[in-house]
Amino acid sequence: MTADQLTGVPVLLEDVADRWRQLRAAGPMSYEESRGLWQVLDHEAVSSVLADPATYSSDLGSLAPTQEDFETFTQGNFVGMDPPEHRRLRALVSQAFTPRVVQGLAPRIEAICARLLDAVADHDRFDLVDALAYPLPIIVIAELLGVPADEHRLFQEWASILFSGDQLGETADMADLERALEAIAPTIREMNDYVLEHIRRRRAHPGDDLTSRLIAAEVDGVHLEDQQIVGFVALLLVAGHVTTTALLGNAVVTFDRNPGADATLRSDPDLLPRAIEEVLRWLPPFPELGRRVTRPVVLGGQELAADSMLMVHLGTANRDPARFDAPDVLDVTRRRNPHLTFGHGIHFCFGAPLARLEAQIALRMLQERFTSLTVPSYEDVTYQNPAVIIGVRRLPVDVVRP
Repeated sequence: MTADQLTGVPVLLEDVADRWRQLRAAGPMSYEESRGLWQVLDHEAVSSVLADPATYSSDLGSLAPTQEDFETFTQGNFVGMDPPEHRRLRALVSQAFTPRVVQGLAPRIEAICARLLDAVADHDRFDLVDALAYPLPIIVIAELLGVPADEHRLFQEWASILFSGDQLGETADMADLERALEAIAPTIREMNDYVLEHIRRRRAHPGDDLTSRLIAAEVDGVHLEDQQIVGFVALLLVAGHVTTTALLGNAVVTFDRNPGADATLRSDPDLLPRAIEEVLRWLPPFPELGRRVTRPVVLGGQELAADSMLMVHLGTANRDPARFDAPDVLDVTRRRNPHLTFGHGIHFCFGAPLARLEAQIALRMLQERFTSLTVPSYEDVTYQNPAVIIGVRRLPVDVVRP
């Protein structure tokens, strides 16, 4: 089933997607003068870049602005690392954050969703982000790490500051990034101190939580250092929280704007996993990934010098007609969907299974609780800064119960 008839007025998420389509028309590569970088735009070229970390490095330290607190905080964030360091850290973390651990969270995610939706049981209109999409993944992560329930709000406050993008323009340059890093530095210091203290408590009194498992993880006699565990916690805030929040909001907006898709899912709930993959293809929360060229290379017919900056564009790659049938049509029944929203190669998103699980449980519960869920006015919807993340910040919805 396809859904190509939109309802209502244009919204920011559709404007962003229109710009991606225009970018895609430029071919596999396009130089962006204002940022001094190459945009990699088609599926084949993006895949090849992501699959070759030796040529296209994830370590952008030499090209990006620096901030002391931020550099300390990201020591365990292997997204910005290359092999062999990346391989070593990911292997250590993988011992603690296994697929079995993620699947074991399903009953707790269901209970959290139920409690959050019970809190708006007498509301015919509520903000979906505030009620569900924002608190759900934060609570899951905090509980996973063994953070006491009365301190979960700290994670919400930190995430709100770190990912607001309020200091950035829609096309961020280096000056914007420097200002943003300085603005969030106090929050970074607070998080660093808090998580380090939490690690020390768990070293003294291990429990059945992810923090204790990370402390115990060992490969060839090597353990994670405390600051590396802090960095992984920061990564979880991105991979395990922001992506889920954006995915849930984007799904509700997408189904509201394409009512045929919503009707199809209500008639066949088993299609929900495919629908989630289609929303991920349609609106990737993080549509761009930076890479640094390590040696002279030819890509997409362009000669690139060492230390050239690339921005691989997942949004355009996900709508490449050479890879997808009818790429500009939302199809919640789509079977062949090799989208790149969670990346490709060694840096495939570590939090993807958790984001998918949370989205499936939350969207299924919304369908079960409400016979109708609609966005009454897009004038009341507010959006995240698309230079940081593609998603909604406020999403009032009207609901009808059985």
